Amino acid sequence: MTTSRASDTVTIDTAAETRRVVAELLRRIGAGDPDHIAELYAPVGDWKLNWPEAEHGRAETPWIRHRSTRADAADHYRELTRHHVPEEVDTVVERILVDGTDAVVLGEIRQTARPTNRPYRARFALHLTIENGLVTRHHVYEDSLAVAQAFAG
Repeated sequence: MTTSRASDTVTIDTAAETRRVVAELLRRIGAGDPDHIAELYAPVGDWKLNWPEAEHGRAETPWIRHRSTRADAADHYRELTRHHVPEEVDTVVERILVDGTDAVVLGEIRQTARPTNRPYRARFALHLTIENGLVTRHHVYEDSLAVAQAFAG
């Protein structure tokens, strides 16, 4: 005989909500409207990029820096657009893993650096936390060397 506990239902519902918000976030990122994307972020959150601190905010890659607000999130997506060739952007999402309020998105970014016209591919893992329907944590782990080489002068 199998029994069901209320805590199991809460976990399933939480995971389903997390998966729904992550799917919507990815859809909005694909559509490319920074303000519409940012609406899914909490007013204040934890946004980190796994790059050496000394490399954050460089002129070639200004979007690479920690952030903390919804407005910062919109700025991130604007800066990405300004520094890449829009017609040559593709992201392949290979897997989305969900555990309660946490999700990890695994895949590959395929872009072309606007200033150098160099294409690059970068593997990534994106760790998101979803609370009350909003992203409160956005931690990116990516192939920073591939990105840096594409933007190197």
